[in-house]
Amino acid sequence: MEKRRVVITGLGAVTPVGTDAASSWQAVKAGKCGIGPITRFDVKERKVKLAAQADSFDGQEALGRQEARRMGRFTQFAVAAAREAMADAGLDMEQEDAWRCSVIVSSGIGGQDITEAEHGKGMEKGWDRVSPLYVPTAISNMAAGQIAIAAGFNGMCTCPVTACAGGTYAVGDAFRYIRDGYSEVCLCGGTEACITPLTVGGFTSMKALSTSDDPARASIPFDRERNGFVLGEGAGILLLEELEHARKRGAKIYAEVTGYGATCDAYHMTAPGPDGAGAAKAMEFAMAEAGITPEKVDYINAHGTSTQLNDACETAAVKAAFGQHAYRLMISSTKSMTGHMLGAAGAVETIFTALSLYDGYVPATINYREADAACDLDVVPNRGRSVPLRYAMSNSLGFGGHNGSILLKKWEE
Repeated sequence: MEKRRVVITGLGAVTPVGTDAASSWQAVKAGKCGIGPITRFDVKERKVKLAAQADSFDGQEALGRQEARRMGRFTQFAVAAAREAMADAGLDMEQEDAWRCSVIVSSGIGGQDITEAEHGKGMEKGWDRVSPLYVPTAISNMAAGQIAIAAGFNGMCTCPVTACAGGTYAVGDAFRYIRDGYSEVCLCGGTEACITPLTVGGFTSMKALSTSDDPARASIPFDRERNGFVLGEGAGILLLEELEHARKRGAKIYAEVTGYGATCDAYHMTAPGPDGAGAAKAMEFAMAEAGITPEKVDYINAHGTSTQLNDACETAAVKAAFGQHAYRLMISSTKSMTGHMLGAAGAVETIFTALSLYDGYVPATINYREADAACDLDVVPNRGRSVPLRYAMSNSLGFGGHNGSILLKKWEE
């Protein structure tokens, strides 16, 4: 069967720097930092005091009081972003075959805040007093399920859980699902809302989070002084569509999805493979699927978490995958602004990558100050660049050794 072409026709997002995709992108172009003091719980005696909270989002305002109260925060993010993506794409379900419309939305942790609250209630009042909504609001696949309900999509509905690479896997899986003829349309992406005492405590104990109390020196990817990532939250949802289906209805096209690579380091629970071979192979697979050489790629939106190991290993991986072209690439990390949104990160960063192609603009790695010999590529320090782009890639590398790369192409008739 001939492979079909797949395009992005709708975008939706909730991030620490914006309440929708457009405002988030404008903030990223402006180099706005969304990191600040944690206000969800008392951090006075905690080592980690900063996070990237999506404080401008109000679930009841976005979804209505009745609907919002039956959803966890991670699901609220996802449904709001999906509605935005649907509206942006102008998809009319009265004209669609709902059985050919699918949902693939990841969450790394799901309703962690609900689990912590209901555990506290059970300890205090007895375990039979926990909410009857606990399980159906906390499970990780519920964001995908609620999106399907809201959109009226009857096709496959699933939730890949691959830690910090989940959002990228969702977009890549959606690309192939449409390309291979199983669906015409797919809402895909990721969502996360786990800025909670237990999650922050767990990441703190494993020394993964930055302990800086300065928002401008906390999430500093590729900087020699980086000392951990900053936990973020939000959602990114894209509407992917088969090209001829999009053309027939006159849809606006942001970019074309041309390649996807997914690999596993098979090395360690949390640490990336030291030579970056797994991540390099994911990038190579994405380029091979697109049928292009490394020299065609202009920009990479890096995983770039601001941990010592990740940034050095990702740099090594880019060099392995791109050879000498690595030194001509632009490679920036928007986590310098949004923090690390875990299961939502890859989806939000794919949105930013698509908009980079659409606008011809590469966002900066902000707050960069100290060069690191182990991260010696062009990280677009502090100032973004208006520059023509044709191919751009988004990378995600997750706990468990999960690597994902999405390759996008500027839309051309």
